[in-house]
Amino acid sequence: MAHTVGIPSGTRSSLPKKSSEKIAVVQSALPDFDEYVEEIRGLWETKWLTNNGEKHQQLEEGLRSYMNVNNIALFTNGHLALEAAIEVLGLTGEVITTPFTFASTSHALVRKGLTPVYGDIRPDDYTLDATKLEKLITSKTSAIMPVHVYGNVCDVEAIEVIAKKHGLKVIYDAAHTFGVTVNGRGIGTFGDVSMFSFHATKVFHTIEGGALTFNDPELKERFERIKNFGITGPETVHEPGGNAKMNEFQAAMGLCNLRYVDETIAKRKVVRDAYDECLKEVPGIRLLKSQSGVETNHAYYPIVFTGDQNRRDELFQVFADAGIFTRKYFYPLVTDYEWIGNRYASQRTPVARSIAERVLTLPLYPDLALDDVKRICDILAERMMTT
Repeated sequence: MAHTVGIPSGTRSSLPKKSSEKIAVVQSALPDFDEYVEEIRGLWETKWLTNNGEKHQQLEEGLRSYMNVNNIALFTNGHLALEAAIEVLGLTGEVITTPFTFASTSHALVRKGLTPVYGDIRPDDYTLDATKLEKLITSKTSAIMPVHVYGNVCDVEAIEVIAKKHGLKVIYDAAHTFGVTVNGRGIGTFGDVSMFSFHATKVFHTIEGGALTFNDPELKERFERIKNFGITGPETVHEPGGNAKMNEFQAAMGLCNLRYVDETIAKRKVVRDAYDECLKEVPGIRLLKSQSGVETNHAYYPIVFTGDQNRRDELFQVFADAGIFTRKYFYPLVTDYEWIGNRYASQRTPVARSIAERVLTLPLYPDLALDDVKRICDILAERMMTT
């Protein structure tokens, strides 16, 4: 007999209940179509489509307030924002980071002429293990670039102590942690700079987009120059810069989505809670635990397969055959990318390597029907209880 699991009582009735034939791993949250049209209507009158327009300014201030940060600069995407942070902080030599991340983190370092040095991760929340950082620091180290993962946050206090002790900069890749707080403090206030991604699949998005948050107000002018060719006036260019400006259509989407982001996160929590209840007794998997003092955004739902028999790839295919799209996220490790060759050995980060080989993120988005959550859980439970 097939094992079935139940959805916990008390879930919000506003969530869809009807099961979909196919289920995506992520789905972009969109505002009402007419609301977005109304938001961009004025652009046809002003003809101001980019270059720090009215929508850009409104979104920047709205995000600064919502994220509870001191300073913010918007970019056309998170990756170029990260490259700008590296350049403006003047990083050189080596930067300690994690191999358990999206390609952008390491690619930004390499593209800026830096050498990434990879530290292992913690086995419970998959973030950079601060207890192993100091042995990686050399005379060439200029910074630490930790990554907040799945809405979980790094050990920000320990990292701050280490960075101050050794005179290092800290840039957080905070792509997964929009709206997250630590003991009531906005996640974007930690370190020297934090980078946020506003890609279409994120908790909050501007279609494409990104931002840097920072405590030193003097960085603002430099970020604005770097993302606009280094231009300082109609006839003056202060330095070589790039083109990473957020346009007005992106900003307008952000303004619409920002109005509903709390509701979006609340719906995500309902889905996550349903998964937690359904899967808590299923053998052979480990669920992501909540962190003390952290108000998360429920960005992703990873499970890690445990035990001697790793059934991750098997379940990935079982779900695919059932029209359910999951993701091996993050897999492979950055250190196993083809372009890296044999320069780094993933054996040096055994925890990260193990998690990468065993992790599977299940579908999670605000409008995921609870019937679909049950369907996913039933398939997983039945398989895991079959020898």
